Amino acid sequence: MTSTTPAVGTSSPAPVTATPGRLGGSGGSALGPVGLVLAAGVSVQFGAALAVMIMPKAGAAGVVSIRLAAAAAVLLLLCRPKVRGHSRADWGTVLAFGVAMAGMNGLFYQAVDRIPLGPAVTLEVLGPLALSVFASRRLANLLWAALALGGVALLSAHGGSTGSGSGFGSLDPAGAAFALGAGAMWAAYIVFSARTGRRFPQADGLALAMAVAAVLSLPIGVADAGSALLVPGTLALGIGVAVLSSVLPYTLELLALRRLPAPTFAILMSLEPAIAATAGFLLLDQAMSTTDALAIALVIAASMGAVRTQARRDRARTGTA
Repeated sequence: MTSTTPAVGTSSPAPVTATPGRLGGSGGSALGPVGLVLAAGVSVQFGAALAVMIMPKAGAAGVVSIRLAAAAAVLLLLCRPKVRGHSRADWGTVLAFGVAMAGMNGLFYQAVDRIPLGPAVTLEVLGPLALSVFASRRLANLLWAALALGGVALLSAHGGSTGSGSGFGSLDPAGAAFALGAGAMWAAYIVFSARTGRRFPQADGLALAMAVAAVLSLPIGVADAGSALLVPGTLALGIGVAVLSSVLPYTLELLALRRLPAPTFAILMSLEPAIAATAGFLLLDQAMSTTDALAIALVIAASMGAVRTQARRDRARTGTA
């Protein structure tokens, strides 16, 4: 994935921000937190590119299991969440959050095992965008959805200019379906991350949900990769994927969201398809034509527009400037 961050296409905060940090939103320049968010996006997508590089050794399911297990171990050690004193509803929310996280990552890595990174993230981001449109039910958001569908139509109709199968029109159907499925799970992730953030302090719920996701993915990864998961080189690269795609971006986003409004954060996260395409080009030699880039730009513009529309609606509701 894309990112496991939940704010694309919505104005909802990330799951770890239910309890605000000590730094105020008006206490400093926006350049610092914006830089943190962009760094987090770069980390996520270059981590995904690294995962693609080790898939021939461990398989998509194996990479997912290593990533989630390592990320869960780090988060559990850092957060040390309390496991007592929670209601059945609390645990049900964490379980659903973990299932969404496992599904989102598992489907996304199955997608990037079959199609280029940029198109995969572009298709995946449609899930959060659809959630934003359905939640608002406003004409403006329907127009943004139409723009996004125009981008999808463009990328499905274009056969690519490289002749190497990297164009959108040559996408493997299964890979595209996996990316769309990952987008649906990303939308579920957004819903349950918000609920988890309201029920658990700090990042405790995130750490517990990550553990659930790791437990769910490990049997599939072991069945798919077997002893390859224990090869030192593969294991080290898998831990690197976990750090780049989970631990580091979560930390950077947590710091940024203490000083950055959630709608601004969401707009910045909408740039992930472009970051993913850049990572695919630099690390995986996944070139794209001008038409491919335009298709990605349409989806990014639609996501940003949906976020801005929702932000204006929220300001009008609260009476803020």
